[in-house]
Amino acid sequence: MHYLNQGDVLHINPNPRGQLDIFCYIGKPKYIIHIWQSVLLQINHPNDDYTQYDGASHDVVQKEYFEKRYSWSLPNIFAKQKSIKLNPFNTSCIGIDSKDAYSVHLSIIRIDLWKILLLVSGVVLFLSAEKLSTNTFFHYICGISLGICASFLILIYFVSKLFPRKPLMYGVIGCGWTIVIYVLQILWENMRTIISSYMLYVTWYIVITGLMSFILCYRWGPVENPRTKNLIKWVLQATGLLAIFYSSYFQEAAMGQIVILLISHNLPKKMDSSTKNLLGVRETTKALDDLRQHCLSPQCNQWKTALKIKDVKRFASFIEGNSHLSDEEILEYETSIQGEITDDEQSEILTDEEDDL
Repeated sequence: MHYLNQGDVLHINPNPRGQLDIFCYIGKPKYIIHIWQSVLLQINHPNDDYTQYDGASHDVVQKEYFEKRYSWSLPNIFAKQKSIKLNPFNTSCIGIDSKDAYSVHLSIIRIDLWKILLLVSGVVLFLSAEKLSTNTFFHYICGISLGICASFLILIYFVSKLFPRKPLMYGVIGCGWTIVIYVLQILWENMRTIISSYMLYVTWYIVITGLMSFILCYRWGPVENPRTKNLIKWVLQATGLLAIFYSSYFQEAAMGQIVILLISHNLPKKMDSSTKNLLGVRETTKALDDLRQHCLSPQCNQWKTALKIKDVKRFASFIEGNSHLSDEEILEYETSIQGEITDDEQSEILTDEEDDL
């Protein structure tokens, strides 16, 4: 077993019989200044002829090694990586079973830019979820992307129709999944080579499936149901919060960021003067309409109400739909508003008028 620290490079000699070498990193205490810190373990192997085992300790890695060595299991597509990011605050161990010579290098990334990018993306997605859920262009982009990815499932569905519906065939298909998983593993490991070698076919596949998806989205139109839009908004917000949570290995600090974002997002928005005036006018108009409707209803005793009012003629005019303010009151109000304009605002108004001239 080898313990690794910052900058350590270990060269492992070839072993024809193959042996398990375990490399461990001891986690450090959590401090807020290390919120975006990552640990990178680089495996420099001449080929992919090795097996990798992950675990939280030396014993866990050895147990996994013996279980997989003396038992049959499906291949894991994502188990083998040459660049492994470790949690800087937890103890992590990696086991390598190889017959060839290789080397490992451990480095500590003080500020992981990918983590910061994930945090910013999560915050932007959370704050923009409400607008995106009602954006037609966003609906089309999501529909086209989903159509390109879902075309694989549609292809599998039609291929399954070719097999007869018999119990024996289900067994053959089930056993055949081992071959499918093995093929997927080869495709995943050589994805970059496949894309570069068959770029024309990949491009045509994306263009054709994307065009078909666009036609379907255009035929059905964007989402109009308010509840569906709410579901889209909640999914986007949840995705943004998950991105924030996984933007740091310091999960307590990440949860603190989520709590701060939720509180700040749900605080009542401070209104400016124009918004307050608009809201006041709207509420006043609504209250006056309610009063007018009440006075016209049978539940209101007009004579009893008239006895309590000084200007009955003006009240009757208001009930008939005229303004509740007289011309003198409107003029007095406008004069008082103009008197509140400061000298600086007056000079700005004069400057704007001169520019217009």
